[in-house]
Amino acid sequence: MQSVQFIQITPEQLQNSIIEGVKTQLEDLKKHFEPKIPTEYLSRQETANLLKVDLSTIHNYTKQGKLIAYGIGSRVYYKRKEIENAIVKLNK
Repeated sequence: MQSVQFIQITPEQLQNSIIEGVKTQLEDLKKHFEPKIPTEYLSRQETANLLKVDLSTIHNYTKQGKLIAYGIGSRVYYKRKEIENAIVKLNK
């Protein structure tokens, strides 16, 4: 193990240097931190209500691959983010 020798630095200067380094790292972390948002699942009916369409339209969008369905048992769910991403800009 190597030893480090500090020349002409007081304990206070070392402490301040460490504190400044930690502050810099924390500021960098704050700028780039993105909290993980839990996936929000919507039922078929909630999806239909969100898009203001009938359940048959949700069924057709799923069959056409426009929406991706997920299931647990007999329940069908859609990820809100994927629903929002499925909406495309129309060119006029």
